[in-house]
Amino acid sequence: MSPAKLVHDAHHYDVILAPVITEKATMASEANQVIFKVRNNATKPEIKAAVERLFDVKVEAVNTLIRKGKRKVFKGTRGVQSDLKKAVVTLAEGHKIDVTTGL
Repeated sequence: MSPAKLVHDAHHYDVILAPVITEKATMASEANQVIFKVRNNATKPEIKAAVERLFDVKVEAVNTLIRKGKRKVFKGTRGVQSDLKKAVVTLAEGHKIDVTTGL
């Protein structure tokens, strides 16, 4: 592999942080959708390229949402959770990602 290709692949790993594994995300997988936590400044084309490259699938659409951070109190200590960006990736028919296996 060329060094440029390795740097490009490393960038894809920086865009996708983790899969979201919840009941709602599992229900979305029945509609051929996968949900990922992504970097806050990641764009839809970057997310699409990263998913297609890392998982070798065809992506039809990418929808993003930002959950604003919340103020929380834990054992009397006040804190603020950070903002979180999620991407709902719709895959083409016949393509599938198993998020339980990891990369």
